[in-house]
Amino acid sequence: MRIVIVGDGRMGRAVRRLAEERGHTIHALVGAAENPGGRALAADRLAGADVAVEFTTPAAAAANLERLIEAGVPTVTGTTGWLEALPRITALVERRGGALLHAANFSLGVHLFLRTARELARRFAGRAEFDAFILEEHHAAKLDAPSGTARELQARLAAADPERAFPITSIRAGATPGTHLVAYDGPYERVTLSHEARSRDGFAAGALAAAEWLPGHPGVHTIDDMLGGGPE
Repeated sequence: MRIVIVGDGRMGRAVRRLAEERGHTIHALVGAAENPGGRALAADRLAGADVAVEFTTPAAAAANLERLIEAGVPTVTGTTGWLEALPRITALVERRGGALLHAANFSLGVHLFLRTARELARRFAGRAEFDAFILEEHHAAKLDAPSGTARELQARLAAADPERAFPITSIRAGATPGTHLVAYDGPYERVTLSHEARSRDGFAAGALAAAEWLPGHPGVHTIDDMLGGGPE
């Protein structure tokens, strides 16, 4: 495949390295300095691309996605913090017959963790003696807090147990790729479920798998569509 990578940060570089190792061609690598307002994503530069992978910032994502979809390039995005624009982007995808896959986290383990956390919430529903909370930790350079994964975790827990609050505490420090934990704390015991990323390569591998899957699948998708079985 010919892949456009939008974003030259750590995730963009990781996707590029892994894509080249797998025999894909990097059609273009678009960095932030040349792309204010998505202006570098011109139709002539994107012509011939099979798919785009976008990892940028919340402020840049919506404009990037609009330009890519208008150009007819199926797009995978792992940027978080832009979902207030999702209805507008979805309408554009439908109008253009395009394809978009968005995910707050491309780790397979995270998505299995999310499914397991929802089942845990079902088990604790009605157990008022336990307080519940979410703790998430990321590297100091991560811009959004809470993380998109923490918000998704909160939503799935609340769907399984709507009577309980699931407050989120966010930590931004050091270099950790990402840790998410849900805890049920009672007067005599605590139950925790957590996922800890050891390397960004796991996220890059998931994003590349999504890029390999997306062409030929029009519409707006999440990683659950790619994995099958729905979010459960």
